[in-house]
Amino acid sequence: MSNSVNRRDFIKKSAVLSSFFIVPRHVLGNGFLAPSDKINIGFIGAGKQGRGLLKRFVDTGRINVLAIADPHEGKRNLLLDVHRKAVQKAGGEVGDKDVQAFGNYPELLVNKSIDAVVIATPDHWHAVQAVQAAQAGKDIYCEKPLSLTVKEGRAMVNATRKNNRVFQTGSMQRSQEYFRKGAELVRNGYLGDIQEILVCVGNPPKDIDFTAQEIPAHLDWQTWLGPNGDAPYNELLAPTLKDEFWAKWRDYKPFGGGYMTDWGAHMYDIAQSALGMDGTGPVSMSPPANYYVNTAKASKGLQLAPIPT
Repeated sequence: MSNSVNRRDFIKKSAVLSSFFIVPRHVLGNGFLAPSDKINIGFIGAGKQGRGLLKRFVDTGRINVLAIADPHEGKRNLLLDVHRKAVQKAGGEVGDKDVQAFGNYPELLVNKSIDAVVIATPDHWHAVQAVQAAQAGKDIYCEKPLSLTVKEGRAMVNATRKNNRVFQTGSMQRSQEYFRKGAELVRNGYLGDIQEILVCVGNPPKDIDFTAQEIPAHLDWQTWLGPNGDAPYNELLAPTLKDEFWAKWRDYKPFGGGYMTDWGAHMYDIAQSALGMDGTGPVSMSPPANYYVNTAKASKGLQLAPIPT
């Protein structure tokens, strides 16, 4: 008997085999998630926040990380290691060539296989990266605060809408139970008619007052500066991995909005939520004369949008 397979038999057997790949998903079980249903993600920013976000994204079991980008070589390598361990913890494996690593994010954006990006860079980069990501056809998750200026924020919204993208920002307090319940109590009248809300967030940004240090070899400083032009390097802005702390770039005018935007993105947001005014925003702001205040004390004079009657 011949072991050869004629053309007709081959087609019949191929048809039987191919039918397996197009059966409805429920046939494979409720816990099955097809690879085509996972979101391919690129991470822009490999610092402490980026690493924390990556682990949480991997924990969902619904994403694939295809690429990362950061001008700090050591942090790129650390993020790759964090990703590898997170995937292994979830029962998977990561090959050496499964995730691309770039020193600059435009190289990541040209990858057409990437569906969405996570932006966890210093605030001065958010607007440019979000607009370009939308133009590249990527959906976007961007850390708070979204932008340094209202104009930048509008550009991000306009680019998202023009390119029909999905945009989400992260605000941890919105996800925390006690903030949600507190806002619900206010909205449902348990505290009576609200006449005034005082929000304490701390100081605005200040001028550069640190001394210049030698730029480390593992950091592309000009790429880190990006749209901000020139500024001296200091480890306060981009800490080394040896002694990594929460970077202080947010305290300085070229890079962040101080506590006004860092914590303000949380505190103003909760006040708006409690008032049931998510669809609007502050209409005026009148900071106190001495606005460099102790963050433990209430900074009076910050007026939110008027309370509806």
